[in-house]
Amino acid sequence: MKTRTVLVVLGALAMGPAGCASSDRGPAEQAVTRFYTAVHDRHGDQACSLLTPEAAESLRTGGQACAETVLGLDLPGGQVRDAEVWGDEAQVRLTRDTVFLHRFPQGWLVRGAGCRPRGDLPYRCEVEA
Repeated sequence: MKTRTVLVVLGALAMGPAGCASSDRGPAEQAVTRFYTAVHDRHGDQACSLLTPEAAESLRTGGQACAETVLGLDLPGGQVRDAEVWGDEAQVRLTRDTVFLHRFPQGWLVRGAGCRPRGDLPYRCEVEA
């Protein structure tokens, strides 16, 4: 009886928190894939259209447009490993990167990319809003 209870609890923990159904994760993962495809294919305007307005604005520096800046960043990308969704916020972990997104009426937009963990400190991101 105790073994069965432990297995049920472990199974519930493995499924993750409520609201993280795979149907919620899929669109966030697809948005990340579209963003990295645009960067890889050197389509800066398309990549910037997949950023939140604040993230795109943060890349307009030194007289350069977002489309130019985004293509010069260290954005390692990689294959999707995991995704978590909390309401209108999401985190997608790639093999060499972590991406943060926000859900808008038109869909998921990237608000942080090229993010690397720093222990107990917040992630350091190449793109951030």
